[in-house]
This record gives sequence, C-alpha cells and structure tokens, in this order.
Amino acid sequence: MAKPDLYEVLGVSRDASERDIKKAYKRMAMKYHPDRTKGDKDLELKFKEVKTAYEVLMDPQKRAAYDQYGHAAFEQGQGGFGGGGGAGAADFADIFGDVFGDIFGGGGGRRGRAQAARGSDLRYNLELSLEEAVRGKEVDLKIPKLAECEDCDGSGAREGSSAETCSHCHGSGHIQMRQGFFAVQQPCPHCRGRGKVIKDPCRTCHGEGRVERTKTLNVKIPAGVDTGDRIRLNGEGEAGEMGAPAGDLYVQVHVREHPIFKRDGNNLYCEVPLSFTHAALGGDIQVPTLEGKVKLKIPAETQTGKLFRLRGKGVRSVRTGAVGDLICKVVIETPVNLSDEQRDLLRQLDESMGTGDEAAHYRPKEKGFFDGVKRFFDDLRG
Repeated sequence: MAKPDLYEVLGVSRDASERDIKKAYKRMAMKYHPDRTKGDKDLELKFKEVKTAYEVLMDPQKRAAYDQYGHAAFEQGQGGFGGGGGAGAADFADIFGDVFGDIFGGGGGRRGRAQAARGSDLRYNLELSLEEAVRGKEVDLKIPKLAECEDCDGSGAREGSSAETCSHCHGSGHIQMRQGFFAVQQPCPHCRGRGKVIKDPCRTCHGEGRVERTKTLNVKIPAGVDTGDRIRLNGEGEAGEMGAPAGDLYVQVHVREHPIFKRDGNNLYCEVPLSFTHAALGGDIQVPTLEGKVKLKIPAETQTGKLFRLRGKGVRSVRTGAVGDLICKVVIETPVNLSDEQRDLLRQLDESMGTGDEAAHYRPKEKGFFDGVKRFFDDLRG
C-alpha cells in the first residue's frame, strides 16, 4: 500500500514555512486526536500520520532527505516512520506546549530539562555635570545586589554535598496536570521548577546560592557621554540561581543642566549678551568655553540673534571621535537704570538719525517692517 505524501497529510505546500507546518499540525491534531474521535481506529491512524508528518517536516535534515528521496529515505535504519509511540496525552500536551510557547515564550511538551535562571539585570542612575560628561570620569559605585554565596560557590548545597534530581518531576522542572480533554503543564511545586532539590542546604545562603551584598565597582565613564547613554558591565548584575550566569549592570547616564551651555549632539550653544554700543561699533569680546575663555571678534553693526561658530570647541563624540563646535548667539542688551544725562544723550542720538526715509538709512529693518504692515492693511481694505 502506497504511503501518503507528508505535505498532503498536513495540507501544506512543499515550500511551506515551519510556522505554516506548525499551524497545520495543531489544526489537524486537534481534529483527529483520540480524545475527540472516541476510539475510531481509522481516525486514530490518521492522527498517527499527522504526527509522523509533523516530526519529519519540522526536522530540517529529515525534511531535506524526504524531499530528495521520499519515503525511501526512511525505510532503513531505526524503524522508519513506524513506531513513534501511541497517541497518548503527552502528544496532546505537545500541541498546547507549542501554542502557549509561541505566545508567552515558555517551554512545553518534550522540551528538555529545566535550567537554573540567569541572574537579573540591574540599573544604576548616574548623574554627571556637563564638564564631567565631556571630559570623562572614573567613579566608584556602590551596588546592593544578590551575589553568589562564597561558601557554596552558588550551588546552594552545603560543602561536601550537592543538589539531587527532583523525584517528582524527574529533573524536568514541571509536571503535567490532566483534566478530561485538557493537559496542562505547571512548574513542579516540589523543586519550584528547578529540576533539582537541595536536601542539605548551605547554612550561609539557606540553599538559595545567593546572598545580599553591596559591591563597590570602579567604573570609567568615557568622555563625550550624554543623557540617555547607557554603559553595560557584563556579569555585574545579580547572581543567577544555583550557579547560573549573573545578569548585567547598566549604568544610565543623566547630565545636569549647565548655567551657560546647552548641548545638542556634539555641539554646544551659549548666549552672549552684548551692549548695543559694542554691537554697533564692533570690537573684540571674551566668550567662555569648557576649556577657558577665548577671544571673539564682533563686526560693526552686528544684529541681535547673530550666530558665531567656534570650531572644535564643542564635545568629542564618544562613538566617532569627531569634535563638535561652540555656537555663540549674540543678544543685544538694552541698557537699564539710565541717568537723566544718559537719557538726553540717547535722545540726541535718536534725533541725529532723523525721521522717515532719512531714519531708514540707519534702521532699515524698522522701515521694512512698518512698510510691510502698511501693505498688509491696504490689501485688506482693497
């Protein structure tokens, strides 16, 4: 009797993905499982065919051999497609294990033995000044965490003894609960899902393999870090369970606001107040940088908002090494607390500039603005 085509058994094409094969298997297995077919031998046989097809097509090597040679690839060797066990509750548990494993990331069915959990990652929030972030710094961090117990080397067992395989779950870490049609996997309550039990626990950690401890770490903060940057220290998180690998420590950087400079990427920005006399006549001024003061030449008739770029006076990138610039924005400062004499001088200056078109020679932006306003209202009336 000719054996059925495995792709046809699952109802998928020959180029079907693993996801398509898995979905088809779940659907077919639910349909033909003996718990639903009430002892129908033909349907029980169909269920075995579905299970066989799934086991072959989900194994890349077996699938490649089947695609090239068909059933002949498995007629010799260890039992071919025959055998494979009956259609018991374990098969049905595999189906639900795959379904819930896809959603929650858990293990199900015959997925192997339990493993001790990796230690948790930790985060430390580090606040720096702008100068410290730009230049880099070494800091000592005190990190409270669960560390590996030195007396038992993290095993949880007293010296001279060791953890034993759990007799309830036989080391799998989970047990199967069955109620009628459903079979559900749960963590083994006896070993708490670890697969092993400690009968003679360490007196220091009481069988946990970890103890609370504060560790001081010397951390080098590289130059150029900024708010939001994160430094990972491998293995400096909490210790894992029963000797499992430790987690990592993440140092989260936050840079405090600076009274003078604002940072944007690798560039620094600052506002430079300037008297209107200095702005009108021009001249040299001293402006601050993170390395000290530098001279900046202000041309005559400089307007407020004018930007001056000082190249290479910004921040060196922690990633590329490129150095940003310092951008200085001029802000013209109106004088305050004037004496009567000073007010008279300003009035004389203003009168010397004239009015109307004559004044526009000295204040072109003012005339342009009011001419624009006049045109706007003329257009509204027109």
